[in-house]
Amino acid sequence: MKRRAIFPGSFDPLTLGHYDIIHRGITLFDELIIAIGVNTDKQYMFSLEERKRFISEAFKDQPQITVLTYQGLTVDFCKKVNAGFILRGLRNPADFEFEKAIAHTNRKLSEIETVFLLTSSGKSYISSSIVRDVIRNGGDYSGLVPDSVRPK
Repeated sequence: MKRRAIFPGSFDPLTLGHYDIIHRGITLFDELIIAIGVNTDKQYMFSLEERKRFISEAFKDQPQITVLTYQGLTVDFCKKVNAGFILRGLRNPADFEFEKAIAHTNRKLSEIETVFLLTSSGKSYISSSIVRDVIRNGGDYSGLVPDSVRPK
């Protein structure tokens, strides 16, 4: 049986921290689905189509990576795509506490395991909200995101 995992997030935008976790995560799983969650109550800087394009272009040479979108509970999406694992990145202790609660809840709701990877130290300070702030204020964000993340 193939080990299929999802890496869920809003990816608004994809950062080098996400990129790091995805590249390291594909060594652990046969297939990795980058799952862009859609929350209609949230205001995004980039459209769903842009976010999907950024990710697809960043991993175009990785056939074991698929980019999909979903709404609703992550564990329900996992069941729909037959994924037994959720991959999550941790930047700091606050991330761990937040993600631990979600992992316990997901485990209570399903048989799906959460696998945590620590973000590489040189990228642990990068977050999508910081990148959005740099972009909004006209700063150079090129060192924070993969080359594919360029608004057109």
